[in-house]
Amino acid sequence: MDLTPPPIPLADLVAPPAGSPMRQRDFIFGAGTSSYQIEGATHEDGRLESIWDRFSATPGKVLRGENGALACDHYHRWQEDLDILKRLGVDAYRFSIAWPRVMDEAGKPNAKGIAFYKRLLDGLAERGIRAFVTLYHWDLPQHLQDRGGWLNRETAYRFADYADLMSRELAGHGDVAAWTTHNEPWCSAYLGYGDGHHAPGLANPRWAAQAMHHLLLGHGLALPALRANAPKAQHGIVANCAPGYADSDTAGDRDAAALFETYQNRWVLDPLLKGEYPADLWRYWKGCEPLVLPGDMDLIRQPIDYLGINFYSRAVLRSKGPDTIDWVRRPDVERTTMDWEVYPQGLQDLFEAFKREYANLPPLYVTENGMSSHDVASHGEVDDAQRQAYIKGHFAACSRAMENGVDVRGYFIWSLLDNFEWAFGYERRFGLVHVDFETQQRTLKRSALAYADFLRERAAG
Repeated sequence: MDLTPPPIPLADLVAPPAGSPMRQRDFIFGAGTSSYQIEGATHEDGRLESIWDRFSATPGKVLRGENGALACDHYHRWQEDLDILKRLGVDAYRFSIAWPRVMDEAGKPNAKGIAFYKRLLDGLAERGIRAFVTLYHWDLPQHLQDRGGWLNRETAYRFADYADLMSRELAGHGDVAAWTTHNEPWCSAYLGYGDGHHAPGLANPRWAAQAMHHLLLGHGLALPALRANAPKAQHGIVANCAPGYADSDTAGDRDAAALFETYQNRWVLDPLLKGEYPADLWRYWKGCEPLVLPGDMDLIRQPIDYLGINFYSRAVLRSKGPDTIDWVRRPDVERTTMDWEVYPQGLQDLFEAFKREYANLPPLYVTENGMSSHDVASHGEVDDAQRQAYIKGHFAACSRAMENGVDVRGYFIWSLLDNFEWAFGYERRFGLVHVDFETQQRTLKRSALAYADFLRERAAG
């Protein structure tokens, strides 16, 4: 008698629990990418220099001196990549437009660059895939940075011009379900201007606070044009958020956890949903309040159709004294190659906290969730067991939040492809699809095959 247990169905490696509201046909499943991380072709068809081109060329800024000049060569291989999306069976694809590719320094359209995104949208429509289009995923044109970047209020107005241009130029191409103004303004402001880990590499919390204000102002200035030019689409913004947990049940550690959530989450969400910056932020960054002009907060707090949340991990905090945060790295817990703790429960806790905190919370999308791991292709296969379990655990956490009343409409796995992972170069692999960066060979990992099987079962059910 063969006592070997039957193999687990491939779909079950990642699928949400039986009966999950995520299994409903109107729940949107997708995958995401961003322009600088995958496109390459940084000197083709009139594309201008971006802050990430300049930053990557600066010695010591990116691991091993790598850059996005080739990346996944998506600019030339986009049809193959869209075929992979079709093979996966996703409902939607989230991607970003490279601002330096579509406008010249005078703000006039670059027809060749815009044509690429028209082809991309048309190709998605031919494959029955909706588009979630992000306008800004960190690749600011360098000529704007030379005039101060997001520290210059004028950049917010130039962003609104860019949003107007793209939503007009791309009208009638593909099925754009949603426009996103900014991806993770926290990263643009803090990592770019507060600690220097990302382009443009500046480091001052006061600069971070002012850059954030101009990013959010740009969001507010762009919304009217987006609504006018794409009235049938949804319009929103994407924030990277994480829950904070006190290391011990003491007043100091509880305050540290609250202060972390203020700096990580409320710094972005309070202006958008309450029309104000959280007062506690200035306990953490004393004297760093940005210059806010009359009418700014009314622009920033305009209603949005959806809020995208990028979730990866949690933070455990303790206090080193009044108004301080000290991150605690707990031993013996599962981590990714980014050294981030795997903690799916944090997604449920975060969403339910937002529902309690914000009476006007719009519908949510998980716009990024995924993990980096040491993935190696062997005989045409990549068995990324940790990623499979990671996805399954986070799908379950999202399902629980939805069952408890949180309005979540969709879930995008990050990322479709292994890609250029910013300051970590090509070492950290987040993709559902393995990319050999020397040959550009794409290989669907086991997580991708399982995702495709689940989506096929859902469509047939």
